[in-house]
Amino acid sequence: MGFWVTTVIFLLAGVVASLFTLLCCNRGPSTNLFHLTLVTTAVICCWMMYAIVYLAQMKPLINPIRSGE
Repeated sequence: MGFWVTTVIFLLAGVVASLFTLLCCNRGPSTNLFHLTLVTTAVICCWMMYAIVYLAQMKPLINPIRSGE
């Protein structure tokens, strides 16, 4: 899978998690905002971790050195 396909999957997962949070944890305006902020932050952090690892493999900082011959 490419980078953009997985980014769209993370986006869809964030939308589904946000809707699930709003439907299941309906306790008041400030609590709903807090839960929505937590879910959004978690999805963004997971996506950023994925993006950093994926992009680090495209251009590694350390090149492998051939030993022996």
